[in-house]
Amino acid sequence: MSLVIVGLSGGVDSAVAAHRLIQAGHTVEGLFMFNWAEDETGYCQAADDFKAAQAVADHLGIVLHRADFSQAYLDRVFQHFLDEYAAGRTPNPDLLCNREIKFAPFREHALRLGADAVATGHYAATRNGLLYRAVDENKDQTYFLALVRSEQLQQVVFPLADLPKSEVRAIAASIGLPNHDRKDSTGICFIGERNFADFLAGHLDDQPGPICDESGRQIGEHRGLWRFTIGQRKGLGIGGVKGASESPWFVCGKQPDNRTLLVTQDREHPVLSGKVLIAADVNWIGEAPVLPTRLQARIRHRQPLMNCQVASLPDTPSRLHVQFDQPPWAIAPGQYIVFYDGPRCLGGAVIEVNEAL
Repeated sequence: MSLVIVGLSGGVDSAVAAHRLIQAGHTVEGLFMFNWAEDETGYCQAADDFKAAQAVADHLGIVLHRADFSQAYLDRVFQHFLDEYAAGRTPNPDLLCNREIKFAPFREHALRLGADAVATGHYAATRNGLLYRAVDENKDQTYFLALVRSEQLQQVVFPLADLPKSEVRAIAASIGLPNHDRKDSTGICFIGERNFADFLAGHLDDQPGPICDESGRQIGEHRGLWRFTIGQRKGLGIGGVKGASESPWFVCGKQPDNRTLLVTQDREHPVLSGKVLIAADVNWIGEAPVLPTRLQARIRHRQPLMNCQVASLPDTPSRLHVQFDQPPWAIAPGQYIVFYDGPRCLGGAVIEVNEAL
């Protein structure tokens, strides 16, 4: 029998992952990752999560370890997250969190504890250091794992790869797991579900500026460019505009130098319907594909896979030129593009330029 240490988060997915490993005959232990220091607001999701994880461990009869990676999270993930927002881009910290925390110090700590393998409740599959999509396409989490390196996937297993979420819930209920009906977390990695704008406002200064339409006419004011992303429709604070239709407004650009937010009522605006982007800092999981080539990609989690042509830029092979067959809607610098070849997730890169901007 091998020892597998599971990242127990307090959620139902990691709990069922641990149960399946026990059923398969492995010796299983849990490891709870503490990655966010509580703040002055009294927000205490980490404490609630640890309590839920301990209840799961007790129910399954396994040891639960606990490790504090909060400083690594601040240094490797959160500071980058803030820097990107301050620069007017729209980052997704979950991808960096997986590469820099869950499959870095967490994995290393579990192996130091004697684990033969490490497991999480991600909906994905891994074989020989390569990454594959899960059976449940609606829950597939390969998008969030696309920056993890091939060597980080060694000695890693994903026990839920072949299960739909509905069956995971059913298993949890059938064995009486105390968290079988606990809702899924949808908040920022390790920071939790709180008002996002209010949370960021505690870390970034407001820098008000004008909201302008395509002609350069000021039609409103904003509190800070970091509050908006390309394609955003809600929360713009634009009332009736003289001479404009009642159609919705969309964010179509940011000008950090003069703090200007650009908006349009044209849903087919070139920025919103563009097909071309430049991506940087590409991470290929396993051997890189021979470029140029045809692949599938998505620029957001759960977005349908879209066909595209991918080529490396002549002098910088870590930067890619990507042209989609159909526009993926609102390409936003700072977000990530993730590449696929059928069921295999090939890796990802950060979107550097929307060529229409």
